Amino acid sequence: MHTKNLAGNIILTKTRIKERKRSLSRLPMKRDIYDRHGEEGLKAHEGGQHQGNPFDIFSNFFGGGFAARDQVRRGPTSLTEFEVELADMYKGGSIDFMIKKRILCDHCRGSGAASDGDIHTCSGCGGSGVKVVKQQIFPGMFAQSQVTCNDCGGRGKTIHRKCPHCQGNKVVDHTAHYTLEITPGMPEGHEVVFEGEGDESPDWEAGDVILRVRSRRNKGGWRRKESSLYWRETIGVDEALLGFDRNLTHLDGHIVRLVRKGVTQPGFVQTVEGEGMPLPENENLHGDLFIEYNVVLPLDISPQTRRKLTEAFRPSEAGHDEL
Repeated sequence: MHTKNLAGNIILTKTRIKERKRSLSRLPMKRDIYDRHGEEGLKAHEGGQHQGNPFDIFSNFFGGGFAARDQVRRGPTSLTEFEVELADMYKGGSIDFMIKKRILCDHCRGSGAASDGDIHTCSGCGGSGVKVVKQQIFPGMFAQSQVTCNDCGGRGKTIHRKCPHCQGNKVVDHTAHYTLEITPGMPEGHEVVFEGEGDESPDWEAGDVILRVRSRRNKGGWRRKESSLYWRETIGVDEALLGFDRNLTHLDGHIVRLVRKGVTQPGFVQTVEGEGMPLPENENLHGDLFIEYNVVLPLDISPQTRRKLTEAFRPSEAGHDEL
């Protein structure tokens, strides 16, 4: 029972297709729409959508569809982690650097051919870049689909003699020179974009080169956290006990005076206001500088120094030492 119904449906479908094709035989434009997009495509065209692009309704089914053909392809964007000295991020500056990339061959202008006369229309697709493939669905019923031409790779052109400079690759290796401008107080991880400086290709518009700027971590040196700076200062036992007055050379060379009266405990952190990083929104304003003190003990002391320390800290034992 079901087999008879299926056969009847197939015969009915074939009949409708034949009738539809006969009605289209004198209308090449409609026939082309029917061959490419079937019954629904023809209905959409006849329903008035031909006033604009008759294929816009299929754009969602073809990855952007026919409207996407007019859009310019963008090449890949490269992202590079770029380390600079913290001093450059403190005071600002310019850093020259180089990037290896690919650019269009200046001899063939990206065609890959030795001359314009070596570029010919592809005989496999007639220059369209696609081939129409017919596939049988049922006996006597076929469906048509478009595939990229394998003779020209979808470009519609073939090259008979390759460019001797790029060997037909259309692009060549190139080392480009750039300058990175660092503003005072630039945030960690700030991204600087060089628009259109990515790899070139005749198939796309060059993408961007992005540098993600970070300060280089130097062991035992200056450290940064947002607008704050950190420094570890080493002092002796005498300075830890009696106090001190010393100078610290800042990242840009100016002097910061460090003064302590009395005892400084190991690990004590002193805050120096206004000596941190410049603020990105106003480089005339600064964060704070935090100084952590590290006390170094001597490896050995002389008998005279030992006696004086004993008199100072253990007066009750000083007389026994003399005896």
